[in-house]
Amino acid sequence: MDIRQLEYFLAIVDQGGFHRAASALYVSQPSLSQAVRALERDLGGELFHRIGRRAVLTEAGRALIEPARAAVRGLATARASVAAVHELRTGRVEVAAMPSQAVEPLTSMIRAFSGRYPGVSVVIRAAFTSGDVVEMVRTGAVELGLLATSGPLPDKEVTSHPAGEQRFVLVVAPDGPFGGRRGVGCEELAGQRLIVGQRGTGMRAYVDGLRERGVAFTIAAETEHRVALLPLVLAGVGSAVVTESWRAMAEQAGARVLDIEPTTTLNIGLVSRRTGLSPAARAFVTTALDQVAG
Repeated sequence: MDIRQLEYFLAIVDQGGFHRAASALYVSQPSLSQAVRALERDLGGELFHRIGRRAVLTEAGRALIEPARAAVRGLATARASVAAVHELRTGRVEVAAMPSQAVEPLTSMIRAFSGRYPGVSVVIRAAFTSGDVVEMVRTGAVELGLLATSGPLPDKEVTSHPAGEQRFVLVVAPDGPFGGRRGVGCEELAGQRLIVGQRGTGMRAYVDGLRERGVAFTIAAETEHRVALLPLVLAGVGSAVVTESWRAMAEQAGARVLDIEPTTTLNIGLVSRRTGLSPAARAFVTTALDQVAG
């Protein structure tokens, strides 16, 4: 077994098949298949059921995922640690982020980090719920994560660093309801047409909570694509309850942003693995928290 075989195995898992993995790795598919067969011989069992072009994990394959990620991540950390003796000039750090937090505060965090370490690239991975972020960090798919939650920050499987709060706001079309106002009471959302995101997100939990309290509204559209919220609002489909991270972008696009009273917020957290962070990841945490504090 060597690290290249484990990297190929994880690429097949992440890409969903041999063909896509070969394209992502810039290797031929026969070379990829040969490396995986050698790994299977070494481990004494099949890692994938090959069904046409599909690769379905066997039980042994599922058991290998987390140790393989740990091994690959550990080697990358070792290499980066040696390089850091000279200076953090190159490398990369991977961050899983929920959509709204990928707008802010992640943009400001990356701007501050890139200013200090211009040679280190930041890779942003998509995660739709706080649970997704924690799972990606816990299993080693990424080193860091940025999440939002209405409750306390997670502290059992990852290390959490408080990164501020975000209040809920209402984004409406230029000619939409509540014209000439800066704020709206949450009870006034009764009778409105709202565009909502998927269940499991803080924004969806907020509007679901309004309905449970007797605020009756119509769901005009439900979308898993967070980037569709603003275009739908501007098209006049309805209004959207989002976090304040959207304010600048929404106003620049021509929408109006109203504060919702009473103020309700989400807790923002930067989470990391408990041990074995690469120098780049440690530097990102330090820089990001300095930026938040500033």
